[in-house]
Amino acid sequence: MKRNVFVGNIAVLVAVLCFFVGCNNNQQQASDIEGELIEIQHKLGVTKVSVNPERIVVLDIGALETLHELGVKPVAVPKKFMPEYLSAIKNDENIADAGSVIEPHLESINALNPDLILISTRQERYFEELSQIAPTVFIGTDNKDYLNSFIENTQLLARITGKEEVADEKLQATRSKIEQAQEKFKNQPEKALFLIYNNGKFSAYGKGSRFGFIHDVLMINPALENMEESVHGQKLSNELIAESNPDFLFIVDRNDVVLGKKASKSEIENKLIQQTAAYKNNRIFYLDPNVWFISGGGLTSVNLMVDDILTILK
Repeated sequence: MKRNVFVGNIAVLVAVLCFFVGCNNNQQQASDIEGELIEIQHKLGVTKVSVNPERIVVLDIGALETLHELGVKPVAVPKKFMPEYLSAIKNDENIADAGSVIEPHLESINALNPDLILISTRQERYFEELSQIAPTVFIGTDNKDYLNSFIENTQLLARITGKEEVADEKLQATRSKIEQAQEKFKNQPEKALFLIYNNGKFSAYGKGSRFGFIHDVLMINPALENMEESVHGQKLSNELIAESNPDFLFIVDRNDVVLGKKASKSEIENKLIQQTAAYKNNRIFYLDPNVWFISGGGLTSVNLMVDDILTILK
């Protein structure tokens, strides 16, 4: 009888031990998955990043939009020059201020002890300093391959944060909208010119440029070919704009969003601009600088940009 009790106690003990060992193994496996490292090759190098990071600092507005759409909340964002349509993020007291898209606050970012920092062209010069704080990844779009790089960036952010299914669904809807626009514009003969207006001067952006979206993605014909490739665009005189004679003029007023000083139509639409087919046919369109200048490359802004053009040219 005593032997049976002893054997029974041993069996219970073994079962209990196996239970706890099993639980510990499961916990270790979960930890391994959560702490999994993936190697990301980007414009500025190769960076190892933990999957499902808890503390993300986002300095690129496009990446911020995408994470927001995926349901991921960062610990800090650049609240200066934040687009109005992201005001909920700007006003969230639980999200710290990381400075501006042009000049991030390095000390504030360091104090947050982030697991990951996301940057783009505007913060590129801070890459080395930021990399000393936490793994830093360049997530900006490639102007020469905008659509594919936007898709790849979205999929990368989804992979890092474990939101692949949500991203796939949203990308499918975005692709469908873009294809609708491409089908509408690809055979139209009209030509367009995209201009940034800044203190009385125009800069034009063509194919493969920072603002080449209307040509490269939506397939609207450019009024000027072989334009200078520059971050700041190609400076254009009023005479050259009139000579190019665009059917559509898309204008972004830079100072409206940067300085809060909106230019008047009479200032922009001078006598030479009035010689264009765009002016004569009432086809000068002013685009929201929050979307077209401050942001871009994210799930929200790409959809807003397509919506803008489809609405304008309906």
